[in-house]
Amino acid sequence: MAVIDIIGSGHMARGIAIRMLKGNNTVRILGRNGAQLRDLVESLGPGASGAYAGNPLEARIVVLAVPHGQAKPVILEYGDALDGKIVVDISNPLDYTTMDRLTTAPGKSAAEEVAELLGGRAEVVKAFNTTFARTLETGIVAGQPLDVLIAGDSEGAKEEISALVAAGGMRPIDVGPLRRARELEAIMLLVSGLQVNPEHIHFNWDTALKILP
Repeated sequence: MAVIDIIGSGHMARGIAIRMLKGNNTVRILGRNGAQLRDLVESLGPGASGAYAGNPLEARIVVLAVPHGQAKPVILEYGDALDGKIVVDISNPLDYTTMDRLTTAPGKSAAEEVAELLGGRAEVVKAFNTTFARTLETGIVAGQPLDVLIAGDSEGAKEEISALVAAGGMRPIDVGPLRRARELEAIMLLVSGLQVNPEHIHFNWDTALKILP
């Protein structure tokens, strides 16, 4: 059983927390919106607690369940409190006004930006960016368990996150080093574009990427 700090109190924080609780872990949600934070923690039930963002971190595993643009302020706010942690970046750096481009520099992923900001003080893992919030609540789509694609330079950190994913009823897939996050984020530009395309009326943010068999 692990303890996980999740920074953020939105839909993705909820979905990830539900999967982590399913694996008999405990989660602490750190958010800035008091009412939203309270409602989320109460809805999650036993095993979940809450604190305002900026409070000291308690867990070795820290999930940045915030949009791409908010990751840097969070890292700067916590500073050396992130030293020695496993930091999970879940963001997709999409231009949500056009859904037609990534907002990172060419050849650079959001996860690599996080790693640069941390300067080697923490182990960065990319995970959960290829799963939508709604699908995380059940962990399955069309009767199939979710695939969670995981990238990182630390084999130990990836193993820890993979174990949490598996305990939550999903299938972890190690896709390689952290630089593979570039491809994980790029593919979600395509997939997210399909969700908002009126030609695909059955795509309502409840689809999933699945590698078969």
